[in-house]
Amino acid sequence: MKVIMVRYKVKPDQTEKNKDYIRKVFAALAKQAPANFRYSSFVMEDGVSFVHIVANSGDSNPLADLPEFKEFTAEIKARCEEPPVATPLQEVGAYNFFV
Repeated sequence: MKVIMVRYKVKPDQTEKNKDYIRKVFAALAKQAPANFRYSSFVMEDGVSFVHIVANSGDSNPLADLPEFKEFTAEIKARCEEPPVATPLQEVGAYNFFV
């Protein structure tokens, strides 16, 4: 399974807008229910730093086809103080993390 972490920091006045975009993506995923795909999003304690974790064992990325994800990413750099950085992760161990 391929796992990627994306992290970034939004401008303080963009936090709620960013959360709204994320909620729309999750609503679309709930309707589509792609197989072999896991996605989590977190806001850190500072309220402006976000972390997304994507785990995918399929051949394609279901996010790429979602209009809601395209809308979310379209102007993300303008919302950010620190742009998104994607980092591949290699699992060492997990307990009930992606169940």
